Amino acid sequence: MMQHLIDRLEADKQQQSKDSVYFRDGVRRIDFILSYIDDKDGEKKQDRRKEFEANLQKIGLELETEDKSESEDGRTYFLKIHVPWEVLATYADVLKIKVPFKANDIPDKKEVPLSWLCTPYRLPEHVMQPEPDYFTATFDKSKIDFFLIEDKETFFPPSTRSRIVYYILSRCSYSKEDKDKKGIKRLLNNGTYVAAFPLHDCRYWTKSIDANCESERYALYKYWARFSSFYKEQPLNLVRKYYGEKIGIYFAWLGFYTEMLSYAAVVGLLCFIYGLATFDENVWSKEICNETIGGQIIMCPLCDKKCGYWKLSTTCSSSWQSYLFDNTATLFFAIFMGIWVTLFLEFWKRRQARLEYEWDLVDMEEEQQQMQLRPEYEIKCTHRRLNQVTQELEWVLNQSPAEKAGRFLLCWATVVLWISLIFACIIAVIVYRLAVFAAFAGIMKDSPTNNMDLIGNLITPQFATSVTASCLNFIIIMVLNFLYEHVAIKITDMEVPRTHVEYENKLTVKMFLFQFVNYYSSCFYVAFFKGKFVGYPGDYSYMFGKWRNEECEPGGCLIELTTQLVIVMVGKQVWGNIQEALVPWLRNWWVSRSARSHPESLYSRWEQDHDLQSFSQLGLFYEYLEMVIQFGFITLFVASFPLAPLLALMNNILEVRVDAWKFTTQFRRPVAAKAHSIGVWDEILNMIAVFSVVTNAFIVAFTSDMIPRLVYKYAYHLDTESTMEGYINNSLSVFNISEIPEKNRPEDGENPDWFYSSNITTCRYRDYRYPPGHEKQYTYTMQFWHIFAAKFAFIIIMEHVVFVVKFFVAWLIPDVPSDVEARTKRERYLIQEYLHNYELEKLKIQLSQNQNGPSIEPCTCPDADAMSVKLEVSSDCLT
Repeated sequence: MMQHLIDRLEADKQQQSKDSVYFRDGVRRIDFILSYIDDKDGEKKQDRRKEFEANLQKIGLELETEDKSESEDGRTYFLKIHVPWEVLATYADVLKIKVPFKANDIPDKKEVPLSWLCTPYRLPEHVMQPEPDYFTATFDKSKIDFFLIEDKETFFPPSTRSRIVYYILSRCSYSKEDKDKKGIKRLLNNGTYVAAFPLHDCRYWTKSIDANCESERYALYKYWARFSSFYKEQPLNLVRKYYGEKIGIYFAWLGFYTEMLSYAAVVGLLCFIYGLATFDENVWSKEICNETIGGQIIMCPLCDKKCGYWKLSTTCSSSWQSYLFDNTATLFFAIFMGIWVTLFLEFWKRRQARLEYEWDLVDMEEEQQQMQLRPEYEIKCTHRRLNQVTQELEWVLNQSPAEKAGRFLLCWATVVLWISLIFACIIAVIVYRLAVFAAFAGIMKDSPTNNMDLIGNLITPQFATSVTASCLNFIIIMVLNFLYEHVAIKITDMEVPRTHVEYENKLTVKMFLFQFVNYYSSCFYVAFFKGKFVGYPGDYSYMFGKWRNEECEPGGCLIELTTQLVIVMVGKQVWGNIQEALVPWLRNWWVSRSARSHPESLYSRWEQDHDLQSFSQLGLFYEYLEMVIQFGFITLFVASFPLAPLLALMNNILEVRVDAWKFTTQFRRPVAAKAHSIGVWDEILNMIAVFSVVTNAFIVAFTSDMIPRLVYKYAYHLDTESTMEGYINNSLSVFNISEIPEKNRPEDGENPDWFYSSNITTCRYRDYRYPPGHEKQYTYTMQFWHIFAAKFAFIIIMEHVVFVVKFFVAWLIPDVPSDVEARTKRERYLIQEYLHNYELEKLKIQLSQNQNGPSIEPCTCPDADAMSVKLEVSSDCLT
């Protein structure tokens, strides 16, 4: 029995050592891990590692290496890195990291009325507020006693410690001969090291055995990363503490975007319900379905040779479907979304300003530039110049204006070349649509599905062409995305940006430009080009002189735009979720499949994290890109599909938890980084917001039939009462069948039997042209020009109304909440006052020690005025 207890204690001790995030001595914390594979033949790699590690030790880092591999494969070694206090203090001073010096005594705002209603959505206070609120100031190594330092080992949180380590690793040399060879990124690229990452503080499914470990990862998984918490608020302060401000800002933006989507989704759903509720008021669809009206209207063939004459009543189902999205609510929702976008962006600015204050990001520009200077840029710098702001020498690239201009033109010429590839693919899809429509028409003429009650009228050649072309376009989009990602990175590398912020901004602009053309081009084609340049039966327009331009579906181009939008948008979201959730899980499962069979005590903390997926520096870039592309879908084309915000909302509720689960369980802990905003994405969102007003105005005017219906109702209806009766007959022009050229006529056997059983001399087509026999036959009627003028008048009026409201709302809502602005000023004043008092007391003590006597009162000193001026200047410099 005693032996069993001894064995159990020994096993617990061994498990605790494997689960710990400390060195073998149990005192020094593991701040970073470098892993490498022992390659007996890789002498160069070994030399680089020895030099690199020796230089790290010269800087002051403490390293712990393994005598033999502790990994499952027996070849992977782990180098543990600890940052002692002196190094932390030195680099915190260099990087101007803000640290606490006094507890925040500014009273919080009053309790919100009826806040108890939000109790079910709240998280525990210790999760929402993981640490007290402090006044902070830039760390100064010479004023250590000014700051609240209770324990030097825990004063800097793990996220800050890992940032400092990575800053050192990124700039440490690994070659005696060539000092330009430096940085952990180059060592990772040439295989000297396999991975570099900070450790998670515990396993995500259970708290750490080590009492000194915070177990914040466990709290994040329990309260944030599980889908059962989808209705709960996000613990943003804990996310920021564990992952850093950059990732915290992303989740804050994603959560706010999802919250604002709920309002747009409700209004869009109400607009859709309005379409259902007013179904019986759809007079023009009733006329189409009426056998005495639509059943007697013979339509001209939709394609050459393979398409026959058809009755308008066959489009009854399509007409009813189109009404769900093409009604009065369409106009209302388009205007509403123009205002909603402005409210979203303006309220996000306020939310972002509050986060900047709460997370000490108000004055972080200098620290940000210092921290994010790219090692790749520093390596290529050969000259130094005086910075006019800091009056310090800084490294710069030695390139003439001509070289800079040449590099710029080369990069953007490459961008234009690759964008032309997108347009080539778009043209290929259009040609596909034109070529297969006639084939579908011939194949589906005698299809068994035509006899099915539910779907017989839905599966038409137009529908089949639209769906297959949309699917083909989606496949092309996915393939091109893979290519453009690598092209954009290569082009950005050619420009050699100075900081990581500049690098991400340049890459973001290029990638979004590629994605914008890639994803939205097909929707732009259907919305603004398809069916607009068709011609008429005697004079059809052809693409490349071979393929006849396609007409809109019988239900109109708006319903086809809806189909295109749903396929691309939903396909993008489903594929994105599969990539984000399933792919990392499968990779981690495959990598750790052998180690899982071992006892837990043999599977060390660093090996567990090593087996997780690496979170790249551009990881957040792809998260933002996915959401901004979605934002474009629900704003640029929302007039055609009011349910788009609802689909986006359902996706984002899942997206928040999938991203949280992925960060917490599937990825190594990323190096914490500072960010006070979403960066260049804010400008892109504003650009989309402005552009969406224009696109939705054109969709309502030119893609939907709203303007032609209104012009008919109020200007061309013959009765005294304005109704829509007779609209279908008025909107269709007449053509003499005998005048149809031979190349456009249906082949024998393509026409239905009823066509030969009656004497039919004319057919109808969608346009406003004079009938045969008129002195201006087949030219545009005056009604066409009235409708054309009304469309442009509507666009101008709608754009001006929405833009005026947008700018008024943006002017009305301040970017920074008044309480945040007041608290920021108050905090700056208090910091200045405390620093001034600190310097004054320090000077008094210094004077007292120098004179070996009591402190001298400032008023008795003959140089009191000069001393007062000196202290004030010192205070200003410090603050």
